[in-house]
Amino acid sequence: MSDSSTVNVRILDREFRVSCPPEEQQHLIESAEFLDARMREIRDTGRVIGVDRIAMMAALNLTSELLSHENNTQEANHSTEQAIGRMNNKLERCLHETESLDL
Repeated sequence: MSDSSTVNVRILDREFRVSCPPEEQQHLIESAEFLDARMREIRDTGRVIGVDRIAMMAALNLTSELLSHENNTQEANHSTEQAIGRMNNKLERCLHETESLDL
């Protein structure tokens, strides 16, 4: 018995059957709807003709957004790590000053 079932998704008026575990089906459907909307936006500009080219442009745009998001997340994590480091240094100085006063 298989852990996957088949889901039908529609992208640019074409239907695709995709094998997917039951717990991921809703995510797959939402992903297909999102991709369909993006591809329709690209098609409706009239500057890109052909389903293959539209799909390629959508893939490039989504990949670019994903990489930008990942870079922003990494930068935010780095900033957070720096802030934590500065706080640790301040705490250590305060603790050292307190220890000196106790003597």
